[in-house]
Amino acid sequence: MSQLYLNEKASRARLKEATAAREDRRDIVKALSWGQVSRRELLKLGLFTGAGLLAPIRGLNPFVPSAYGSDDLGIPSSPLFGVQPFTQPMLRFDLLPRAPMSPTTLNPAPTKEANTAPQLLDPDLVGGAHNQYGPIEGRPPGPDWAHQDFERLSPRIAVEVGQEGARINATYDPGCDAAHNSGVSAGTPCPPCFHPQMPVQNTTRLWTFNGSIPPKLMLGRYGEPILFRHHNRLPFKLTSNGGFGRHTLSTHEHNGHHGAENDGFTGAFFFPGQFYDYHYPIVLAGYTSLNTSAADPFASGPDDDDDVINVPGDWHETMSTHWFHDHMFSFTSQNVYKGIAGMLNIYSGLDRGCELPDRQGVNLRLPSGTGKPWGNLDYDVNLMIADKAWDRDGQLDFDLFNFDGFLGDVMTVNLCYKPFFEVEPRKYRFRILNGSVARFLKLALSDGSSFFQIGNDGNLLPSPVALTQTDEMGIAERYDIVIDFSKYASGSKVWLVNLCEHEDGKGPKGDLSLSAALSGRSEDPCVGRFLEFRVNRPLSAPDLSVVPAVLIPNPDLTAIPVVRERRFVFGDGARNTTFDPVTAFSGPWGIATDGGQKLSADFGRISAAPRRGTREIWTLVNDGGGWDHPVHIHFEEGIVLARNGSAANVPPWERGRKDVYRLRPDGSVTISIQFRDFSGTYMEHCHNTTHEDNAMLLRWDIDQDGTATLTRLRTPLPTPQGVTFVDPDDVLPTAEKPGGSGSGS
Repeated sequence: MSQLYLNEKASRARLKEATAAREDRRDIVKALSWGQVSRRELLKLGLFTGAGLLAPIRGLNPFVPSAYGSDDLGIPSSPLFGVQPFTQPMLRFDLLPRAPMSPTTLNPAPTKEANTAPQLLDPDLVGGAHNQYGPIEGRPPGPDWAHQDFERLSPRIAVEVGQEGARINATYDPGCDAAHNSGVSAGTPCPPCFHPQMPVQNTTRLWTFNGSIPPKLMLGRYGEPILFRHHNRLPFKLTSNGGFGRHTLSTHEHNGHHGAENDGFTGAFFFPGQFYDYHYPIVLAGYTSLNTSAADPFASGPDDDDDVINVPGDWHETMSTHWFHDHMFSFTSQNVYKGIAGMLNIYSGLDRGCELPDRQGVNLRLPSGTGKPWGNLDYDVNLMIADKAWDRDGQLDFDLFNFDGFLGDVMTVNLCYKPFFEVEPRKYRFRILNGSVARFLKLALSDGSSFFQIGNDGNLLPSPVALTQTDEMGIAERYDIVIDFSKYASGSKVWLVNLCEHEDGKGPKGDLSLSAALSGRSEDPCVGRFLEFRVNRPLSAPDLSVVPAVLIPNPDLTAIPVVRERRFVFGDGARNTTFDPVTAFSGPWGIATDGGQKLSADFGRISAAPRRGTREIWTLVNDGGGWDHPVHIHFEEGIVLARNGSAANVPPWERGRKDVYRLRPDGSVTISIQFRDFSGTYMEHCHNTTHEDNAMLLRWDIDQDGTATLTRLRTPLPTPQGVTFVDPDDVLPTAEKPGGSGSGS
């Protein structure tokens, strides 16, 4: 990893020189984050190259050969302050409280259209001006951004959170007792640090839900819509950000099936002092057209006994493991890296989070526990894996040294530096999220033993897949795996190991063998052991969990015609054809649609407009250069039909439904995707969030009435004083073409 972090054998003189260059570089990043300078101005000043690299200027760029003749290049490594790995317990996620909805649960009560009641604005938010007013809710106003099907799917549960700077967590609730949380009890104060012996994070460096760690976990179930009220309590002053990140927010529930007004559209951001009400109906795709009488018990949510609550829709579209994160235009990478990310477990009749059989006989009985009728977390464990870096003071740091992608040099799990987790000799389910900016992962157990992969992204696979190593895991992908610890003797230790080696943010340099990854010889400090399992807890009850041979089969597409095929090419060298100061952004990355030119991001441009109620075939292409792009399409789950043009190239763990499609260098993925139930403005982008923030993003719309003629939804332009709308900057010619009939399976 010599291109990023200095080797531990680097001379003191080189370390001092690189540290100074990094500090000077931080000033540039700070000015950029404060809006004092644009990337275009940095190009003109000669500080950035046309490729998005920091210009090779000695004393500014730590990747320029040393004035002292040293061959070592890179930035200083993150100090560990004498902390040894595997010396702290891994903190389980912190549960977000769920409140039954009533007229007084939330104040003010949620409304179908945005609440535009005025409030006095803080002068720091509006350039020092006084007596300025703006709406209390940041959601765009009017019927186009009203909650869809709000009366039919009225919220039954309220979840209220605030986005805040780092503070101690005095109300920690892991959703389980201390025996299932490595000895850490509910209510244990959790300071905002990556290890108890490391510095506490500054309020401007770490921004999390409710300002605390560990990350937050929301619980939902089919048949119980949620109103998620998100308060923006970040500093009013733009410059109070610790040098990176933006205090405006847009929350994406990845990959929820709901209206675009609740999707976290990158241009629907809101400001400090405002809230945004997101309506998460938790419905099965096709609920308006399939199983509308809710007669199928497989299409269901768990009740509070041992039965199910039937819901409409296609049970083959049941989802399980989601996450939610910031989607602020051109600042997603920085904001998510600062801590604006959590997870959402969705429970169903099939995946109810209980190992006991239900009356209907549909429960898969996956590892979880038996204490409650649904949502047991004793043996169902969320893991957010993310590489981080911090400065010499131990404060979280982010360096935009180039646009390939940011890599950290220390591994965290649930924001804990290389922790341990105590387990019983039985089966556990781990819901694993790659929460990095640009780092891919490839996971194995240190003894090379096998485990089952049961899920990919938010969905259970048609059948479990037995593995000794996972595939390379792209950013934002989720892998659900089951590990059986009963094969280990009491007192044993086994580690989760990363085999995927990087030397820059382009993508993996290569995958190491298990022995090579464990040897410690890799120059990538994030290769090797990063989570220790200690098999030292006695079995508290018989293991009643099952890994069934059949999980959730894919939907049957044979009777659904394909009305259109589209092709999207992802790469660098994009052009900027629109110049709106709010919606458009010129960066090195871009996307070409249906044979057109490669374009930089503009959330005012409509690049595709599929009709509601239809099915299309989309092919996603990587145009080369050695990069890898994990592409995310919002709203609908797709089914991978082919890799590089052949169905035979699709591995078993990608044969279920997905929402992130790793293209691989010079590769392509062909998917089937439907557009049902809701409408509005959605996104497609690379989930290497450095690429996304540097213009590898596009907007696509689902027409509100589903007709052949596109209704061009107006683009929101948020300000603290309120949201205005403008007509789209551009509509690509291919977006509206009716297309012919196609074929697919």
